Amino acid sequence: MTTNELAPQDVQFEQLRGMVESEFDVEEGLIEFNTPTFYVGLRADSKQAFLRLFKRLDPMGLIPILRKREDRNVLQIAAKPPVKRSRKTINLALFLATVATTLVTGYVLSIGWEEKGIPNPLVGAVMFTVAILAVFGAHEMAHKLTARRHAIEASYPYFIPGPPAPFGIGTFGAVIQQKSLAPNKDALFDLGISGPIIGFLVTVLVAVIGVQMSNYTVESTLPAGTMRMSLLLEFLFVTLKQPISNSSGYIILWMHPVAVAGWVGMLVTMLNLTPAGMFDGGHAARGLLGQTSRGILAFVAILLLLVMGYWSMAMIAFLLSTQTHPGPLDDVSKLSLGRKLVTVALVLIYILCAAPIL
Repeated sequence: MTTNELAPQDVQFEQLRGMVESEFDVEEGLIEFNTPTFYVGLRADSKQAFLRLFKRLDPMGLIPILRKREDRNVLQIAAKPPVKRSRKTINLALFLATVATTLVTGYVLSIGWEEKGIPNPLVGAVMFTVAILAVFGAHEMAHKLTARRHAIEASYPYFIPGPPAPFGIGTFGAVIQQKSLAPNKDALFDLGISGPIIGFLVTVLVAVIGVQMSNYTVESTLPAGTMRMSLLLEFLFVTLKQPISNSSGYIILWMHPVAVAGWVGMLVTMLNLTPAGMFDGGHAARGLLGQTSRGILAFVAILLLLVMGYWSMAMIAFLLSTQTHPGPLDDVSKLSLGRKLVTVALVLIYILCAAPIL
């Protein structure tokens, strides 16, 4: 039978087989559940080979999926799921709503600071809003730019307004909607760590500014509602304010609204690095360890949240960890060595930002 006599689906299968054979050693090819399936042997540059195949298939509306099955590498080619367009008006509306709620929070936090560096609570409100949105915005835009660099479909950030002070901080943070899978473990890892790392850097800047504008007192007893500082915030406080030690009392940092934004940024960074579910840390752990080992790490992280007193977050992390992470399209190639070394920095950031509340 000649090529012209083949059925359309057979023509496409032979075309796809040729594309796969140009990048991998095809051991067997067949149609499995209406899906072109190839058992392949890997070459020295299999990670780059998969990315090249990924780019060639994209204009055809197809995606490759590489998995391990009983010690064999199985590459399937499936139709690319349709991507629903985001409505940027929703992003803008939520952003403006978050600006309003955080302004209220900043105003409430600024009351009583008239003689301590904030001439008008409105000024404090603006300062808090700029600081907190800078932290969340930098975090999510890092995700967005990383997704674009790795050809992952993702929305622009959705800011989430929340109850203003005294019932909350005016926002529940921000998120982006990931609309396609990462092409490989490197991309998945980058997507997970980019937000916490960039958000952490902006948080440090905000905290440095905020601590310098804050005050401290020495109290014989702990005031009601006193929170323990993270290691990083304590380091900045001691370095920048150089408080006079007094063994007979407690040194209390009265945080400027901008310092509060820095404290929130540290808390959010720590929680996002939890290696569970679809948290940023969950993406990084999935790329680093795979599904099984990631589950064990998630269990340990949830216990740690419970020990530190974050009961609600531990519950959310537990619920998310019960769902199987989809992983990247290429779930066979290994994470690069450089990225493995970055995990040391992630652990350090987690420790610096941790602030037990028990």
